[in-house]
Amino acid sequence: MSNVAVVTGASSGFGEQFARRFARAGDDLVLVARRRDRLEALAAELTSEHGVAVLVIEADLSQAEGARRVMDQIEDAGLKPSALVNSAGFGTAERFADEDPARIADEIRVNVLALTLLSRLLMPSLLAAPRGVLVNISSTAAHQPIPTMAVYAATKAYVLSLTEALWHEAQGTSLRVLALCPGPTETGFFEAARSDRFRVGTVANVGESVDRAWKTLQRPSSPPSLTIGLQHRINALGARLVPRRIVLAIAARTAAGPQNA
Repeated sequence: MSNVAVVTGASSGFGEQFARRFARAGDDLVLVARRRDRLEALAAELTSEHGVAVLVIEADLSQAEGARRVMDQIEDAGLKPSALVNSAGFGTAERFADEDPARIADEIRVNVLALTLLSRLLMPSLLAAPRGVLVNISSTAAHQPIPTMAVYAATKAYVLSLTEALWHEAQGTSLRVLALCPGPTETGFFEAARSDRFRVGTVANVGESVDRAWKTLQRPSSPPSLTIGLQHRINALGARLVPRRIVLAIAARTAAGPQNA
């Protein structure tokens, strides 16, 4: 039986690139996103190039039952996935008092609730696989609170904390768990966020970031998390050592951008 990788947010960005890497390795795929046309185009391409089977699931993970509906379709297809990449997510960037409550709710449901439930629902299958994989896309925003990106940074801090705990729980099993923490990366994220506040510092290439994650997962003893970029790793260390007031002041100034600094 072929390995099966489930990838959310597969219509673009990290999800699409992870789907390509699994297909190149010969794994069948379950592609999940809202944009069916993009999923079907990617599925046709990967099937043609790599001969893999692809199940397309159109799903809105901001809906309360989104994760459960995805799982129902996977079970209806008789699939036992060996890998899960939770890439679906988006960010908002305004002062908290100005945020749209409905959009905040969607952000939390996609970034936190759907990711958590899919990880739990698929965990038995991932643990049963000879070489299971769980990758959750966090962010360098997870390493410190960020004024004017308060909800987004908080959701990504949750993802990092959850995933590192699951990494520890998976020790002694064949499941490899990784929280990937990229900085600003050229994906469809900036457009979805409706803000340029997330364009902070050097913007990375998504393919290179996924390559780093893929190589990390191949190591016999992979770390619980991977932060992309030396400067981001230094910043993450500083955020743990520097007094919180200073961390918040720096984060607020950086998020404001050069035009408001």
